[in-house]
Amino acid sequence: MLLVFCYNQTMERKELFKKIALSIFLIFILNFIAGKFYWYYTIWYFDILMHVFGGFFIALLLFWLLKIKEISLKTILEIILGVFIIGVAWEIFEIVFNNIIAGDPFNMLDTISDIFCDLAGSCLAIVYFFKKITFKNKNKL
Repeated sequence: MLLVFCYNQTMERKELFKKIALSIFLIFILNFIAGKFYWYYTIWYFDILMHVFGGFFIALLLFWLLKIKEISLKTILEIILGVFIIGVAWEIFEIVFNNIIAGDPFNMLDTISDIFCDLAGSCLAIVYFFKKITFKNKNKL
């Protein structure tokens, strides 16, 4: 049996856009501060946190860009696949940048953990999206 949720799209698109703007602003501010205070080098888990935030942001952005009218298993898989593709593309960029420009050696464990953190962020965004829809639908009954 396929689980499908339908919702009022226009109101949620505006609210979702606000959440997307807030999350990218938060990522920008955290990245700026981290660069100034060397948090990526001094706080070992900061990179993990940023990848989770990044996966969350990309998943919400995909929900908004795809103009989803119903949430099904197919939709969830599309969102996760989209975040995975963008995460892999980002890691390829990091590998090329680090090896060619910075001269840092490739770290397979870091790359794999970054992709999993991106996916964890996308799962959090999916849960967040589900909760927003189910609570709104319950309140309307």
